[in-house]
Amino acid sequence: MRPATDVVRGIRQTEKATRIAAHDQYVVRVALDANKVEIRRAVEQLFNVKVTQVNTQRCHGKWRQVRAQRGRRPDWKKAVVTLTKGQKIEVKS
Repeated sequence: MRPATDVVRGIRQTEKATRIAAHDQYVVRVALDANKVEIRRAVEQLFNVKVTQVNTQRCHGKWRQVRAQRGRRPDWKKAVVTLTKGQKIEVKS
C-alpha cells in the first residue's frame, strides 16, 4: 500500500468546487493510476473524515501553442469525494 500523499495531489479550488462543498462534496486531484478504494483511504487518513462515496473523472490535457511550438499539458485525474453529513475539509484560501 502506497502513502496517502502519493494518491492525493491536492484539493481543487474552483467555483464549482466551492458550490458543491455546501453539499459535503470536495474535488480532489489524484494520481492517474489511483482507484476509488485507494482514494477513499487516502482522504480519510489525510483529513480525518469519513467518506461515503467517491466519483472519479479522467481529464485530458489541453493542447497549447506558443508561436510555432505546439505541445500538450499532461492528463490528470480528479475525484469528487462525498463526506458524511456535517463533516468538512478545511481548505485554506
